[in-house]
Amino acid sequence: MHDRSSQSTIAEDQGCLRWFLGVPLVMLYLVAGWFCWTALTIRPSGPWDDDARAGIVLSCVLTIAAAGLALLITLTPSARRALARWWLAPPLVLGMVAAVRWVGPN
Repeated sequence: MHDRSSQSTIAEDQGCLRWFLGVPLVMLYLVAGWFCWTALTIRPSGPWDDDARAGIVLSCVLTIAAAGLALLITLTPSARRALARWWLAPPLVLGMVAAVRWVGPN
């Protein structure tokens, strides 16, 4: 049987864990978002512009890497207990947008 002090300690520990996990996750979301935005805004000047295409691919790869790392952190058992399910959405959306941009027409 739990008393009120142990319940408040558990809630306090989860609050600390949310901050401990949330800050790096938000930073990874921002990094992934920056690279995704870069991938979406690079426009090749023509079919001969291999440098722009390489920039798009690099931005997509870095977006997927940052989003994948954030997703792995979010899927750990301790993070799943402490964080809400919406924390899964940003890396999934950013990763999908980057994947579509990577394989789509440049």
